[in-house]
Amino acid sequence: MNINLHLARAVRLAIGGAAGLTAAFTSPVGLSQEAESLQEVVITGSRIRQDPLERDAPVLTVTSEDMQRAGLNSVGDFLQRLPVSGGSINSKFNSSGNFGFPPSGGGVGAGATTADLRYLGSNRVLVLVDGVRWVNESSASGVSSATDLNTIPTSIIERIEVLQDGASAIYGSDAIAGVINIITKKDFDGLEFSGYAGGFDEGDGSTQEYSVSLGKADDRSSVFFSLNYVDQRRIASRNRDISQFPTPDIGACTPFCSSGTPQARILFTDPNTGFAHDLTVNDGVTGIPFYDPSIAPGQPRTDDFHEFTTADRFNFAEFNLVQTPSERVGVYGQGTFELTPGVDFYLKGLYNNRRSVNQAAPEPLFIGTEAGNGNLLDTISVDATNPFNPFGFTLEAPANSYFIGRRPLEGGPRIFSQNVDTWYLGGGVRGEFEAAGREFFWDVGGAWSRNRGEQSDRGTYNSQHILEALGPAFEDPNSPGTFLCGTPGNVIAGCVPLNVFGGQGDGSGTITQEMLGFILANPNNTSEQELVDWTANVTGSIVELPAGPLAFAVGFEHREQDGFYQPDQIYIDGESAGVPSSPTSGGFEIDEFYGELQVPILADAPGADLLEVSLAARTSDYSTFGSETTTKYGLRWRPHPNLLLRGTFAEGFRAPGIGELFGSQARFDQTLQDQCSDYTGALGGPPAPAEIQANCQALGVPATYEQINQQISVTTGGNPDLRPETADSVTYGIVYSPGWAKSLGWVEDLSFEVNYYEIELNAAIQAIPAQVQLDTCITTLDPVLCGDISRTAGGTINSFSNQLTNIGGIETSGFDVNIIYAGPETGVGQFQVTWLNSFLEEFTEIIPTATGFQNVTREGTEIGDPEQAFPEFKSTLILDWFSGDWNASWTLRYIDEITESCTGLQAFPGLCSNPNAADDSLSTNKLDATIYNDVQVSWTPSQYDGLRLQLGIRNLFDEDPPSCFSCALNGFDATTHDVPGIYGYIRATYAFERL
Repeated sequence: MNINLHLARAVRLAIGGAAGLTAAFTSPVGLSQEAESLQEVVITGSRIRQDPLERDAPVLTVTSEDMQRAGLNSVGDFLQRLPVSGGSINSKFNSSGNFGFPPSGGGVGAGATTADLRYLGSNRVLVLVDGVRWVNESSASGVSSATDLNTIPTSIIERIEVLQDGASAIYGSDAIAGVINIITKKDFDGLEFSGYAGGFDEGDGSTQEYSVSLGKADDRSSVFFSLNYVDQRRIASRNRDISQFPTPDIGACTPFCSSGTPQARILFTDPNTGFAHDLTVNDGVTGIPFYDPSIAPGQPRTDDFHEFTTADRFNFAEFNLVQTPSERVGVYGQGTFELTPGVDFYLKGLYNNRRSVNQAAPEPLFIGTEAGNGNLLDTISVDATNPFNPFGFTLEAPANSYFIGRRPLEGGPRIFSQNVDTWYLGGGVRGEFEAAGREFFWDVGGAWSRNRGEQSDRGTYNSQHILEALGPAFEDPNSPGTFLCGTPGNVIAGCVPLNVFGGQGDGSGTITQEMLGFILANPNNTSEQELVDWTANVTGSIVELPAGPLAFAVGFEHREQDGFYQPDQIYIDGESAGVPSSPTSGGFEIDEFYGELQVPILADAPGADLLEVSLAARTSDYSTFGSETTTKYGLRWRPHPNLLLRGTFAEGFRAPGIGELFGSQARFDQTLQDQCSDYTGALGGPPAPAEIQANCQALGVPATYEQINQQISVTTGGNPDLRPETADSVTYGIVYSPGWAKSLGWVEDLSFEVNYYEIELNAAIQAIPAQVQLDTCITTLDPVLCGDISRTAGGTINSFSNQLTNIGGIETSGFDVNIIYAGPETGVGQFQVTWLNSFLEEFTEIIPTATGFQNVTREGTEIGDPEQAFPEFKSTLILDWFSGDWNASWTLRYIDEITESCTGLQAFPGLCSNPNAADDSLSTNKLDATIYNDVQVSWTPSQYDGLRLQLGIRNLFDEDPPSCFSCALNGFDATTHDVPGIYGYIRATYAFERL
């Protein structure tokens, strides 16, 4: 067994820093003893070489066997299951531009999987590979400050170390919430083949993975090569009960379904009668629908229209995906060669390609002054001469405040296809030397990496062509019955008049292929990030003190980061019918110096088997904003060989990323509840409280206003005036491994670990949550929050600015409790228990207002859109059994209950667990606690050396995620809960020990 695997297991068992899963087919007995002979190495969280059991910060360790036993094929998917993880994007997210672009400037990250620690966001987690920064993701929609873990094949990973502590003084920017350090395989000697296949009990969502790994190592060199392929198939939302409709548990449309319907929803005021109408065409009407202007609203209609109701809304959910397809190919190689005794040269390279797809319902065309798009569609007039206009007058502003919502099923769904390439090339020289009787270690290296994403959008429309196709038209004198766009003296070449009024007719649709040919667009977008990183480090000891060596590490790092996002010209020109965006481009350089000291105070003394302090400082000079210095202080005290007390105080900072600084204005269609919608109850809903009614009137909202769409277009984008966010973090820990426990006879290893953390983040870089901004504007009329929101004369929000800023901050605290038990070998085998628990005590966002700051409490709640849950308790309990060639494991994952806002559903009694009849904005719903059970059995037959078979089931008891009414898609929180269904898989591995 190689020493690195021994290292990972020893760390987990001796100090309790376990990732939650033990080795699949190796008994845990004796690992603590093996650890005693390990040499000092560089571990995550420090550059000083030291005993891996002497950490002053909590570190979780995950081995490659752990990931295999979880039955997952993505590093990110595995890390998101850890109790210390918050929620972040993964393959359950089916947004790729149809919702728009979040304020971060990083795009939507379609097809990516990222990691979050302590709910602070994936952009506050630093991802390293062998201690070196990894390039951030692009995904063809922005310039992100997060890393796509799907760019790192699982077959190259030996272990992952997750540092749950601030580490800016050690690694620089981004390491506020912690560090994920992925350690690659190096001393691999032999040839290994692996195959995996799995799928859901519904017969969908199948995944295949194949890899081949080849390596050879001797005293002077080692080489390793790996080829990895993963193919994950889609799951349609219509194939899961919870995601068949936008509102789960109803089985039909609610007001959360779309007003952009295949039959068209048309709101207008007839200029001849003054009647205000909200109509839709009757089913089965062919030709031009007949409109009778004499029929007043509320009266029975005898023409081809009827008044629009909730039953007419469109169920867009059935076109979505609850798991997106992803196909990945990765090639990796590395080698180490001895140049001279004590000096090695190393080189590594990677290429990874991901092809992924998102799908959404056919793109709705929201046209008119009350559409609230914030683009060209808001200004379009439907001319009276349009041959399909049934009303006989022009729909235009300001004479007629109107809205048309027509969803062209005829054009098919929106399909977003990503093609993402990642390249990495790194190398350097490292060695050791002696001076003044002391040993020193050094390394000099460099790395270049690039992530480039291209996305093709199909099923989207050209708004300039729609404007022309709905404008003036006339009959071709040379071809009776044929209409041309424009006027006789100014014909628009290629234009075909558009019918947005005819509905679906006989079922095939009244928007013809000729019309589609003129208005459809096929845009392509590109984004890219590039990282160049040069490092130089020296570590050793300065002098021998009575309690041990005074150790140090010093180093220099130079980084260059560049990135761009280039949308299709149709988006730049504002001529798309969907979400507009503009190009982004920028970069910066950083020079950093750091130093660390490890100072032993006492050793082998009464009450102080060890007492040691550590100090670290790092100065970072950015080309964008100047210099920043961070420090870190640590204390480690072992009053008894079996008891360790530790604590750290760390200053952290995160510099704004390229997208955050230079991201151009874009749009994000966010699901928001406008409290001013029908605030008087005149349209049949419950009236709002008197204070809300008064405030809505003060905002100029008419009593007849009703929110047409649940999605409100929010303008987002970067901010060149952003300054770095800073943080102060404190951690305390206690680790107890009672040596006396072995005398009980039923204990081989036992350890307890408790860690407390407290993080105060200042000047946090993020946008004010849009729902918080809107609600607070309405309830307080705060001029700062209301100043970025404007409305039309009819009350519709047509401008909502939600760009990045340095908000007041975030305060969070909590603690982790981990217990690891390994039993002795018995007649029925060995048992091991690993129990990881994470408790969230506080998570408060501090929002600036005109009069100071507003605190928004998040612990125990669900945000909804974008999805983010903050459960107060998460736990993972694993029971392992080892016996000869067999081992089995049972994993129980617990997610605590959470509470969400539950507005707009009073017409459906029983959905919200805590409705508020007096003020619907205060209605809430409890998402029940969830328990998932996963099992796996592994067989390593001694008669077939090198063969291993694994059979597993995830979600054994078919636990459904709790229904989430505030979540934007699929009826559940994809950052927190699993795809519904039972998932079974099998993996076969065959390894040749040596070539």
